[in-house]
Amino acid sequence: MITPPYLQKGDTVALLATARKNIDDNLKPTIDLLHSWGLEAVIGSTIGLDYHQLAGTDEQRAADFQKQMDNPNIKAIWCVRGGYGTVRMLDLLDFTKFKQHPKWVIGFSDVTVLHNHLNTMGYKSIHGIMPVTVPRATPDAVSSLKAALFNEPISYSISPNSMNRLGSATGELVGGNLSILYSLLGSPSAIDCKDKILFIEDLDEYLYHIDRMMMNLRRNGCIENLKGIIIGGMTSMKDNEVPWGKNALEIIDDVTKKYNIPVIFNFPAGHIRDNRALIMGNTVSIEVTASGSTVTFKK
Repeated sequence: MITPPYLQKGDTVALLATARKNIDDNLKPTIDLLHSWGLEAVIGSTIGLDYHQLAGTDEQRAADFQKQMDNPNIKAIWCVRGGYGTVRMLDLLDFTKFKQHPKWVIGFSDVTVLHNHLNTMGYKSIHGIMPVTVPRATPDAVSSLKAALFNEPISYSISPNSMNRLGSATGELVGGNLSILYSLLGSPSAIDCKDKILFIEDLDEYLYHIDRMMMNLRRNGCIENLKGIIIGGMTSMKDNEVPWGKNALEIIDDVTKKYNIPVIFNFPAGHIRDNRALIMGNTVSIEVTASGSTVTFKK
């Protein structure tokens, strides 16, 4: 996997929207944060655009992303928010200049589209907090993003969980939002799960949808080929009038328990305040013991 150049003081980060619109004046905390790290910020043309739910038309969002990709002075692209819509502009992008001058793409949720697509191209990216979540993010979440961008060591120690499956594994980290992973299966942007460590998280889904998506991953051969699984936040799940009978973590456990691989539950990443940065495409080592778990990113 190709690692984009890590950031240095004086570098410029572009803030733009690939999905849901961002029409509020809410980016000052993020700009202040970048300045405190010695970085400059450029505001993309999609900020403030209002096209129904989206930050402009597909063409407008793609043009903004393309402009920032093609500008060699932009060292990272930070997507301001998720929602839905990134996939609608994906096929309008030309990654020719990105391959000549790769840069970090940062975000989570709907930005999983870009994480997965970049992974199929052979490039690392960063799953982490977004500008709209900066004000409510924990200090650990914020500092972890800085560590990822500036090539500082990243290792997480996680409290034990009774659902964890013990063991150790080393492999390339892939994944992101479960709904997005599910939606990309069968497309050119679908990840290859073989010998990988899969991270998943999700928000505001019906429990039977979680089961359906996990079954689809299994039937596509993804789960059986993994070296390990990391489950982040399964936040604000919904149930029907007739209950499904299991919560989200129990559903994931049920679908994956036949495989003899280590599994970490309740990892601090996803639609939660403590959304720790993950370098997608990076080799990670996981160790799951009765006393706790560690996730260490290899340099």
